[in-house]
Amino acid sequence: MIHCRYHCRYHLPKIIEIPGRSGFYLRVAVPRGKLRDAFGTCDVVKKIGNTRKEAEENISSAEIAIQQKFEEKLREEEAKRINRSLPKGIKIEAIKNTKSNETPKNIEKDLKDAGFSNGAIEALMNFEQKESLNNTELKQTVPSPCIANNSPRAKFEQFKADSNYLSEPLQSELVNESDHFSNDAVQLLKFHGSYQQDDREHRKKGGTGKDWQMMLRLRNPAGYVPGPLFVALDDLSDRLGNQTLRATTRQCFQMHGIKKDNLKEVIGTIVKSMGSTLAACGDINRNVMAPAAPYEKGSYPAARKLANDIADVLSPKKAEITYLDLWVDGELKYAIKPSSEVKKNRKKQLNNAVFSGDINEPLYGSTYLPRKFKCATTVPGDNSVDILTHDIGLVTFTNKNGVLEGCNVYVGGGMGRTHNLDTTFARIADPIGYVEGKDVLELVQSILALQRDYGDRKTRRHSRLKYVLHDMGVDWFKKQLTDNYFTKKIDELKYEGETILEDYLGWHKQSDKMWFVGLPLLSGRLIGTVKKELRNIVEKFALDVRLTPNQDLLLCNIGNYQKASVYKALANLGFSDPGNPDRLARHAMACPALPLCGLAMTEAERFLPDLLNRIDNQLKSLNINKSILIRVTGCPNGCARPYMAELALVGSGLNQYQLWLGGSTNLKRLATPYLQKMPLNELEKTLEPLFLSWRDTGTSTSLGDHVTKLGNEKVMSLLESDSAP
Repeated sequence: MIHCRYHCRYHLPKIIEIPGRSGFYLRVAVPRGKLRDAFGTCDVVKKIGNTRKEAEENISSAEIAIQQKFEEKLREEEAKRINRSLPKGIKIEAIKNTKSNETPKNIEKDLKDAGFSNGAIEALMNFEQKESLNNTELKQTVPSPCIANNSPRAKFEQFKADSNYLSEPLQSELVNESDHFSNDAVQLLKFHGSYQQDDREHRKKGGTGKDWQMMLRLRNPAGYVPGPLFVALDDLSDRLGNQTLRATTRQCFQMHGIKKDNLKEVIGTIVKSMGSTLAACGDINRNVMAPAAPYEKGSYPAARKLANDIADVLSPKKAEITYLDLWVDGELKYAIKPSSEVKKNRKKQLNNAVFSGDINEPLYGSTYLPRKFKCATTVPGDNSVDILTHDIGLVTFTNKNGVLEGCNVYVGGGMGRTHNLDTTFARIADPIGYVEGKDVLELVQSILALQRDYGDRKTRRHSRLKYVLHDMGVDWFKKQLTDNYFTKKIDELKYEGETILEDYLGWHKQSDKMWFVGLPLLSGRLIGTVKKELRNIVEKFALDVRLTPNQDLLLCNIGNYQKASVYKALANLGFSDPGNPDRLARHAMACPALPLCGLAMTEAERFLPDLLNRIDNQLKSLNINKSILIRVTGCPNGCARPYMAELALVGSGLNQYQLWLGGSTNLKRLATPYLQKMPLNELEKTLEPLFLSWRDTGTSTSLGDHVTKLGNEKVMSLLESDSAP
């Protein structure tokens, strides 16, 4: 058999061995499209012999049997589709294949041995005809260990419960003499907005031991950073950090290089300067995103306000007290000050199934969530926030006066996955309907409570809300939600119109009397002269800062009378034409990766400028005058949302990357993985045949649309072509 040099899925060997298991197994790729959606996995694995010779003799009959099951599944899915359109009580049945002699029980064991999750196994074993879900089936619970199943607590869940609302052992270790925290304290530290890191290049520079330091992430709903907070962050990063600030893909600032002994001073200063790091990380609702543009008309103010209200309504109650105790010696004057609407909705956390059963932490309970939880709001037509990549995405509709009327609601998006584990995957959110504005905060609390109860509490890689939606389906989710958590009406989606990726770069009217300007920051990194002078501009002109989901920075509230002076100051800093950055750099993103991220397998942020330069030179040499949406990450966790890009490199080894292609420029379509371990030095050679095919269309079609139109087999043949020089 011919083996692909990139180890892509389409050329993996059919007969494989599984570590720790005897015998030989048949791996069959589930075709993309309806079949893969129905099965919820990319591969079927079945034991077909105790020796390779026996496996080779059995492979043909096993392939035929599995193909028959694929055909049955397609007929079943078609029957389901038709039944959904028929009057109640009338159903058709899929024709079953009675010729297959496979024993489902054996297949199930093989799949479990091969590492598939219970949810994926259940989908793969669903070869028998199942009609459209009836009420009895809709009431069944998820197969994963969870609170709703009264499952015994996993070790980490018990640890959270025993921490006294995220306090111990973190509180004790803050005052000990160690230069780093224990693993237990590190797990709690995340809820307070910090990760412990080790500079992996420290030893290369002649250092000994580990260079322990903390990364600190802020809570900046809708990307808002008041001017005084920006000034404080600049001071802290210079004095107690690594002299840089970084705008993240979730619209908040990160600081790096903070030593353990300085962490309390840094967080305390942030809190006293109108900021917070509470819940910026950890198994809890993270920073809430919204379009950063500070327009004072239209739906934008409502979207920003909703993001702030969601951040407040989903803030933990008792853990906030712990946070203030640890970092500002319990000074309650720094507590979150929610709006009256938020206060009213937080009282509903004591109602029905939304109540966790813990009066101290009514929404979360003492074990908080199974994993991270992410929310975003936007306005129709603006997809700057990657709305389909979140646990909850809300598209706001307002009346002519800008008052919130309601939201289209999307649930179950998420980017994180693990290499070589097909039971983890990127997923875009499902639409569930439209909800009136007065009920949106109650809905958001209800969805979070459902995830609290039904999210997998044992296997953390399977614990995000997207897996509940994937395993159980949208119909089950909506019924659980409306029967037990949210009793208000969910209507049909409203029409949103055409959507684009807005970036707000350049100069824009904020209101009749004010302007804002968007400054491009590749990978969001502020360092050196740019960082220093931007701080001076913010101070001198009393400006506020907003961060975009594209890691850019907006200077806001520039008075008409100040515009010329700010323009001159920015021009002197190199921002003479901020609305027209290099075409590839404009929407490119990368995660920090090496040397500080402990998960990184290879470079991302530091490699991005060279990557963009290489691709730009290649496009010019091929006479292609089109742009590409490019994203890079050093591991598969997806912090830069690579799986939505037209072209993405996802680190899979040192100087090796998965190649993902086919996302859309408006961030509404998932990309597809094509190559598993593409060596960096073969980048141009690999991409050139595809680029030539794109050029020869002679149209303005985007690369992502071109890839999608070509189809998987044609794209693979181009990527593996030897025609490139």
